[in-house]
Amino acid sequence: MTLDGFVAGLIFSYFLVVARLGSALMFMPGFGEVQIPVRARLSFALVLCAALLPIVKLPAAIPDGLVGMAMMLGLEVTIGLWIGLCARVLLASMQFAGYQIGQVSGLANAFGPSFGSFEGATMVATLMLVSAVALIFATDTHHIILRALLASYDVFPPGLIMIHDLADQIVRMGAHSLYVGTAIAAPFFVMGVILNLGMGLANRLMPQLPVFFVAASMLIGFGLLIFALSMPSILEFYILQFQEWLMGFRV
Repeated sequence: MTLDGFVAGLIFSYFLVVARLGSALMFMPGFGEVQIPVRARLSFALVLCAALLPIVKLPAAIPDGLVGMAMMLGLEVTIGLWIGLCARVLLASMQFAGYQIGQVSGLANAFGPSFGSFEGATMVATLMLVSAVALIFATDTHHIILRALLASYDVFPPGLIMIHDLADQIVRMGAHSLYVGTAIAAPFFVMGVILNLGMGLANRLMPQLPVFFVAASMLIGFGLLIFALSMPSILEFYILQFQEWLMGFRV
């Protein structure tokens, strides 16, 4: 192999790593947040890809022609986006649970700062989203993320892709994210049903009772109490689900 061929292969290999890992980090929770400046995210991705290049399993031969190179780069970008979007969909379960908890607890109109979502974010949803992202780094799950990205080369070798399987898996991830969000908010649904039934019976017995003011105060009070008591378990449940999904790349 000539020096020109070696340098060309090294540069192309680096672009392959950037295509997959950079695309995944663009949407990965903790690494792809909109609060992080674009230059910082880009610089981190380029440095990380350069550091991981020697241990990434890449094909020894370079595809012939620009068309072959472009196709391989496009496949790597697709796989990277799939990994990042699946992780982001799972993180959305915390936001979904936060909206449901706020709705049941009477805090749906307590709007908070937007954290990677639309401007109508509630305080409960924003708190749960920020807590989930912070927990990723507090529990060293970001190390598992990097290991999973490296292990993805064993599951999806460069240049090979199964679109049907990727589409099926991201649909399954959406369903699993809905399950996680519903499971987190389930205790608050039970609380809301019990309190509303109790207030309905109380209104039957005492028609002059100001049900709206009493029920709203009780919903907010009990909602905040249950939220404070269950928050550690909620975060533990989410991080275990996220880690379990990441472990699936280690074959």
